[in-house]
Amino acid sequence: MMKKQIVAIQDVYVPVQRRQTLDPQKVHALAASFMEKGQDAPILVRPDDKRFVLVEGLHRLEACKALGETTVPVYLVQARRH
Repeated sequence: MMKKQIVAIQDVYVPVQRRQTLDPQKVHALAASFMEKGQDAPILVRPDDKRFVLVEGLHRLEACKALGETTVPVYLVQARRH
């Protein structure tokens, strides 16, 4: 079972390939949803030295940034490097 943790957004690295799939409309919709209901699904990251690499949840991460959050809930996973 994965354990939810809270990490600083600045410690989450987003690979270039992931950034290219960003849809600003989805980010806006998620940010609005987070304002009403909160964030229920943590993003997935893998540890990489002193930072975390995003595995899944780009739009949720960007929505948190848009709301001015400094931390984000995550699940640590073991994933292969891209």
